[in-house]
Amino acid sequence: MEEIKININGRDIVTSADRTIMEAARDHGIEIPNLCYEERLEPYGSCRICLVEVEGARGLLPSCYTRVTEGMVIRTNTDELHRIRKTIIELLLSDHPVDCMTCERAGNCKLQDLAYEYGVKKSPFEGEVHVYDILADNPLIERDYNKCVLCGRCIRICREVQGVGVYDFVNRGFKAVPGTPYGKPLQETPCEFCGQCVSTCPTGAITSIPSKGKGRIWQVEKVRTTCTYCGCGCQIDLHVREGKVVEVSSPVMVGPGEGNLCVKGRYGYGFIDHPDRLTSPLIRKKGKLVEASWEEALDLVARSIRKAVDTSGPDSVAFLTSARCTNEENYLMQKLARAAVGTNNIDHCARL
Repeated sequence: MEEIKININGRDIVTSADRTIMEAARDHGIEIPNLCYEERLEPYGSCRICLVEVEGARGLLPSCYTRVTEGMVIRTNTDELHRIRKTIIELLLSDHPVDCMTCERAGNCKLQDLAYEYGVKKSPFEGEVHVYDILADNPLIERDYNKCVLCGRCIRICREVQGVGVYDFVNRGFKAVPGTPYGKPLQETPCEFCGQCVSTCPTGAITSIPSKGKGRIWQVEKVRTTCTYCGCGCQIDLHVREGKVVEVSSPVMVGPGEGNLCVKGRYGYGFIDHPDRLTSPLIRKKGKLVEASWEEALDLVARSIRKAVDTSGPDSVAFLTSARCTNEENYLMQKLARAAVGTNNIDHCARL
């Protein structure tokens, strides 16, 4: 792509012609405030928080949507822009609950961060406010439209990334919300419960029920690892508090999944501390499963495989490996099957 020269806040930079102002600024360490922008989504330009001044333009331009052009001179932090952004934040907070003390997204809320950055302690605008019932009609995703800022991110990620389209704006004007068809519960829609809407929501409007009350963002330690449910290799962050996983998220634009997870990757972590999880090998004695040592269990497996091979041949045995093992361990398993036992009957739970 053709490289061009632009100027941002008095700083000359070189970027490619296919970048937006916001992307070009971020590439060079210049942050522009935003609310509806998300790296995984197409530019939308609805919140107007990211407005910038461009020399020669007839008005302010949304930086998330406007492409750079040769010689463009941009200002991102003028007094006028500060005033406009502060007013937008005040308008949003005029119809937004101020329950940050108990909100699940406290410390991880873009609206809260913007209010702090622009010194908005209380909205000067008064008027009618929404009062919606909290929708917790399923075991995974809770929706609180009282905290919705109509950024459209949940609608767009469900449509553009997930390809499902569960949400869309319903009603008009002041009563508009990102709802489901005919107001149906999520179980009665094509929802896959992937939690993509949770991952992109900038406020506490859409949150995960399993992690509710389990820990604030500053109370957990994030441990980066690879999802073990299939062979895609999505990167995930385990939110660990007091030695227990309380939530799972995925870093945006990192790894094969780029922050996108399926229902298993995001919510399938209950087995970790489940009381029914096996903690030692079990072997059957007199018709009952009893705990055994690894030496005893492996010896039984080896003798059973040898007996089956001697009686019915190598193809009477099959091997099933696991995504929760390393690639090296899975390689050794298939080598055991093919080289030692002499069968190609081997499969893997991560086979797509």
